[in-house]
Amino acid sequence: MENCNLSHGHAWIQTYTGKRIDLLNPTPDDICIEDIAHALSMQCRFSGHCKEFYSVAQHSVFVSKICDEKDALYGLLHDASEAYLVDIPKPLKYSGKFNVYLQFEDKMMKVIYQHFKLSGEEPESVKMADRVMLMTEARDLATKFNPVDWGKVDPAAFTIKAVSYEEAKKMFLKRFQELRTNNG
Repeated sequence: MENCNLSHGHAWIQTYTGKRIDLLNPTPDDICIEDIAHALSMQCRFSGHCKEFYSVAQHSVFVSKICDEKDALYGLLHDASEAYLVDIPKPLKYSGKFNVYLQFEDKMMKVIYQHFKLSGEEPESVKMADRVMLMTEARDLATKFNPVDWGKVDPAAFTIKAVSYEEAKKMFLKRFQELRTNNG
């Protein structure tokens, strides 16, 4: 297998910046905002099943802007584990068949939060902003949109204009710098 050595019980990847991360035992020193921004900018929401490419990085920037201001860094990083583990479509992820994956995702998020000096669980305002963005993205980017299929949350008042992965990466890093500057 390319980029992986399972023969010694290790499950590792090499990141965009060249770090080697043991996915079974990540540490806060493994985490790098450039790796997160790059990987999330290269991943398409809805497993790619949308009208045009729309990255997880752009989604994360929007979540960080519509959640409570005090929770904005959590909002930006709420999908950061996907930079290392990728994602599984939500209906499948929570079907009960992926509990081991969910444990690794939880472990990775704890390491990411520790690296960025965030404590606790994902705030409720971030969870709500994520749901609002899901409805907004479905409305603006799904090929066929029926609100009944997507939930009971109203979409945002703005319309999404998807950007390239390069632009999404810049947006993500810019938003990170804004939040770090504003919060010390």
